[in-house]
Amino acid sequence: MSHSKPIRRVAIIGTGVIGASWAALFLAKGLDVVATDVAPDAEAALKRFIAAAWPALQRLGLAPDASQNRVSFTANLADAIKDADLVQENGPERIEFKKTLYRQLDELLHPSVIIASSSSGLTMSDIQSACEKHPERCVIAHPFNPPHLVPLVEIVGGAKTSKDTIDRVAEFYTSLGKRTVRLNKEVPGHVANRLQAALAREVYHLVADGVVSVADVDTALCWGPGLRWGIMGQVLLNHLGGGQGGIEHFFQQFTGPMTAWWKVLGSPELTPDVQKKLIDGLHAEIGSRSIDELASERDEVLLGLLELRNKVEKSSQLKSAAPVA
Repeated sequence: MSHSKPIRRVAIIGTGVIGASWAALFLAKGLDVVATDVAPDAEAALKRFIAAAWPALQRLGLAPDASQNRVSFTANLADAIKDADLVQENGPERIEFKKTLYRQLDELLHPSVIIASSSSGLTMSDIQSACEKHPERCVIAHPFNPPHLVPLVEIVGGAKTSKDTIDRVAEFYTSLGKRTVRLNKEVPGHVANRLQAALAREVYHLVADGVVSVADVDTALCWGPGLRWGIMGQVLLNHLGGGQGGIEHFFQQFTGPMTAWWKVLGSPELTPDVQKKLIDGLHAEIGSRSIDELASERDEVLLGLLELRNKVEKSSQLKSAAPVA
């Protein structure tokens, strides 16, 4: 981004779960953060979240100038964004709310300041339609929860988003250690959430149809394909699934059975009865464990996986950089 001012100060709009997690990550990377939210207890809740997240971020590695003290808070939107180099917006998933907000941001911000939305389903074309001055600097930068740990960021431009904005924002998140994917076109739900939705549909169908319990379908996922998905994506795993013949052999062997299964995949309706079945099964699975206990368990295993992946990646880089004898 040699043609642009370096991003050193980020404004966070909305400090719920996603916004607070973004704030923790930016602070861990040595950036200055100014946060704003209209909730009466937002500042205290934000600081509690950052303090709780800090040990995990320390394990993953802090920037030399990282500090929890580099965050400030104001309830005034104009004050929060005044000197920002980038705005990370995490407002409610309501299109009229987004349009009103982006109209304000477009009026207040310097044209060079990127406005990145964490929206999980709305399209940037709809959101940026409210911007009369500089819609080209508006982009979707959708993280995966929790953003301070999960590296994925989906980058999607709207009809009026410039290529320069896409390139700049991708480079920024990559510099923070994030893994970015760029969508070539807008689709509702982007990519990762659509993949989750497709899997959830079959999970709910199997439980609703009495094929399997909630606990067993969760076990089937997290102790089977889920372990592999934490290492490689579906297409790469298909390549390995083909043995020495690779993906070509995989398609020769499994196209018939796989497409036959597609024809009988379920399309459940989430009726009150189906929801109750899922809810009851979930509570039977978790027993007395609280939300916080489950989140802590998730994050501890996730940290271990991230540390292992980082170790393997560094080892691979060293091997590839080694001179050939």
